[in-house]
Amino acid sequence: MSAMNEVNAAGVLDDFSFSSGLWELILRGVWITVQLTVYSAALGAAVAFAVGLARQHRLWIVRFVAGAYFEIFRGTSALVLMIWVFFVVPLTLGWQLVPMWAAVLTLGCTYGAYGSEVVRGAVAAVPAAQREAGVALSFTPAQRLRKIVLPQAWPEMVPPFNNLLIELLKGTALVSVLGVADITFAAQLVRNATGQSAPVYTVILVMYFVLAFLITRVMRQVERRAKAGVGRAPAGGVPQPRKAVAGRPQDLAGAGAGTGAGAGVPGAAKTSAPGGAA
Repeated sequence: MSAMNEVNAAGVLDDFSFSSGLWELILRGVWITVQLTVYSAALGAAVAFAVGLARQHRLWIVRFVAGAYFEIFRGTSALVLMIWVFFVVPLTLGWQLVPMWAAVLTLGCTYGAYGSEVVRGAVAAVPAAQREAGVALSFTPAQRLRKIVLPQAWPEMVPPFNNLLIELLKGTALVSVLGVADITFAAQLVRNATGQSAPVYTVILVMYFVLAFLITRVMRQVERRAKAGVGRAPAGGVPQPRKAVAGRPQDLAGAGAGTGAGAGVPGAAKTSAPGGAA
């Protein structure tokens, strides 16, 4: 029995040797997965900001269309939608996307819908006083959005976007149903060639974890820099007191809020107690 186990172990090692070409197949699948994640994330980010901001537009028809888009893509299966885009749309339009771009279109639109809720919530969380400061400075709505609202909302978007990006990475496994040679598709080919399930899918799990860990580390750096950009924390992550800069709109509404009721008011400490000595 032990001799048989040794033979099986030796066969698995031979199957996974670099000379066998199976590792090259898996590594090529890793590269395809990275490409899918990057392209889908770029499309998803554009969709998220467009739909998220449209859901707060002053025109009800714009809000209605954006809300309908959000509800449709949130309530449909990404796998079924991917199959529908690849197999059903050509019957109507007469042309067919290649599997790679059909997958990117589906994943980008689906996860962009999820991201639009992140954008909408972060923008809505910016205090109204900040927008009023922009009005006092005679900023146009576009200027208020670009110079006041989005810089303060962006740090709140990064952690949820990190989670969505990792979910998108794992969601790329769905593209194997279209024959796209991602990690999952490569794992199926290697399993069929070797007849081994445990070592193949264990390696694939580790690869997904490594990619997700790298995404998390990059997004943590993005979050630190985003917070440093609005004075919440420096890039090193150690909190520092904000220094108000004359003319900066985001400092107008919050002046004096960080150090007590008397902050920024000359002589406030001397007159805090009625009849007290100076």
